[in-house]
Amino acid sequence: MADRYRNFQDLASATQRDTDYRIRLEDRGTAPVILAPHGGTIEPGTAEIAEAIAGSDLSFYAFEALKAGEHGDFHITSHLFDEPHAVDLVGRASAAIAVHGRKDDGSETVWLGGRATDLRDAIGESLRAAGFDAALNTTLPGVHETNICNRTAHGEGVQLELPRVLRRRLTAEPDLLERFALAIRDAIHTGCANRPGEDSASSEIGSPSAERGDPS
Repeated sequence: MADRYRNFQDLASATQRDTDYRIRLEDRGTAPVILAPHGGTIEPGTAEIAEAIAGSDLSFYAFEALKAGEHGDFHITSHLFDEPHAVDLVGRASAAIAVHGRKDDGSETVWLGGRATDLRDAIGESLRAAGFDAALNTTLPGVHETNICNRTAHGEGVQLELPRVLRRRLTAEPDLLERFALAIRDAIHTGCANRPGEDSASSEIGSPSAERGDPS
């Protein structure tokens, strides 16, 4: 189903916040931001996975549809996603990692995209070292300059596309989710620490807190 709304203003004028959708945001002033622009019933599990990656120390954002329906009912494609809180938070960050969902294709491979190629590749390497499959995303590469993950201060970010079967496993198996989150956080830590001129205080990343609250 095609997207019903082309931008957030269209969606907001026809729906009600905290009834049809909700926005969760934790601005912790960190260089990286973890976000799920298609959470809730749009791409189930993505908000929970993004929250686990953010832990209690990284900035976090989620747009979550609260009502069941067709995929396109609340889905705003990534290069048109312009919810003001997300744009502001990402625009003040040096790196953004967006967690998305995709349809199952018989594998559990994480598709890697976005304009931050060094960080993208580091995340792929870290995921593979942790026992997950990861490959470059040639179908949904996430390189449009207005893709929400690329609206950072440096104009680049990373887009992760997870099949539904993997999202179900991660949200059902806490130990697996923690391993997944740690792998991504390790790569973020390395990438942010190696960025020239980066504020080491704002990019310092520890272990995720134990407290944690389809196509793009």
